[in-house]
Amino acid sequence: MSEHRTSNDPAGPVPGAARGPIPATGDPDPGVEAFGYRQELKRSLTFTDLLVYGLVFMVPIAPFGIFGGVFQASGGMVALAYAVGMLAMAFTAGSYAQMSRAFPMAGSVYTYAGRGVAQPVGFIAGWMILLDYVLVPGLLYLIASIAMNSIVPSIPVWVWLVGFVVLNTAVNYMGIEFTARINKLMLIGELIVLAIFLVIGVVALASGAGRGFDFSPIYNSDTFSLELVFGAVSIAVLSFLGFDGISTLAEENRDAARSLGKSMIAALVLAGTAFYDAADVAGGAWLATLTAVATAVAWGFANSLVAQAATSRLLFAMARDRQLPSFLAKVDPKHRVPVNATLFVAVISLALGIYMSQRDDGITLLSTLVNFGALTAFLLLHVSVVVHFVVKQKSRNWGPHLVVPVVGFAILAYVVYNAQVAAQTLGFVWLGIGVVLLVALLATGREAELKAEESL
Repeated sequence: MSEHRTSNDPAGPVPGAARGPIPATGDPDPGVEAFGYRQELKRSLTFTDLLVYGLVFMVPIAPFGIFGGVFQASGGMVALAYAVGMLAMAFTAGSYAQMSRAFPMAGSVYTYAGRGVAQPVGFIAGWMILLDYVLVPGLLYLIASIAMNSIVPSIPVWVWLVGFVVLNTAVNYMGIEFTARINKLMLIGELIVLAIFLVIGVVALASGAGRGFDFSPIYNSDTFSLELVFGAVSIAVLSFLGFDGISTLAEENRDAARSLGKSMIAALVLAGTAFYDAADVAGGAWLATLTAVATAVAWGFANSLVAQAATSRLLFAMARDRQLPSFLAKVDPKHRVPVNATLFVAVISLALGIYMSQRDDGITLLSTLVNFGALTAFLLLHVSVVVHFVVKQKSRNWGPHLVVPVVGFAILAYVVYNAQVAAQTLGFVWLGIGVVLLVALLATGREAELKAEESL
């Protein structure tokens, strides 16, 4: 048996030539040791923990915060925009489920594209989703801090930012089990607020509040166009991003690898059943304030807590493969978390949040970049499913290995095509920087030697 190197070893993982996703022992759920790594993170998360993590990451009440933007972009067809967005994410969750079982390791789409297609493709996929993962904590902290400042003006935005960042960093440092317990409590609170809003909203509709019930949020012949709807979807998907973060916890999952895929799909379905003016009309100022505070706390604490955890795991995985500075691969021996990566995300999020709080377009700019990074990385995920299973493994399981990724790719490609021009421009600039870095890594011999299994 080959020697196992630690993630902190600058030499990287042990090279190997085998390509199948299942080790020679026939074990359907190989551990990270089968891929040349040592198990350093603590395996303690159950299916329920993963499901709660995904739901908290997506925030069941997320539509509260971006409802206005989706309404304007969709010409009022909010329900249609969310339905299309959920459909697109459903195909993406299906592709994640396949790859997370084949390669049950931290790193998300970086790992899947790198091993499913080729290491350079994995780097680009990881680089693009970094645009999502590294920026999203800062975005969440910024939105929450501005919201809390509007409710309590005596406390500056930067004070709220510092408070949220310090609190979440402390919780994440205590270990993944402690983070999971906090997630469950926060999810219960969010669901209670959502239930209150839904009950009062139904009562208000029944009593004729607002303009009553109609089908215009689903289809409005006066404004409908595919370009309009898919452009709105590029904003609406922010409510669904997060289910993919479950895949970053693969090395902390104690159940079978297939539970990762199941938890991603379940979290997406539950979050799809999910605002302040509407709350004011339905229940008065108290309900508007409740939804505003709940959204601020959910995004600033719960959502950014799990976002920071996911981002640190992605950085850890890329650093372990020598694609990022090696100090990011350090694991705390007591709490068994990627400590340096966690602190790095905290510093970046704080700096980014404070800087963007000074810009009038800070939230809009970060939102479009986060979505563009995630969607382009998802495109490479779908490609990796086809290449790994159909091309390399000669799979004839056409449904999950060909139809799902091809349809998912087509929908997301059209969404990206109709995204805001600013997002496209900045997104492709980020992609260009990634290509330059990749060339530099290859030129200096820092290409990761990724192996698919351990020959036993």
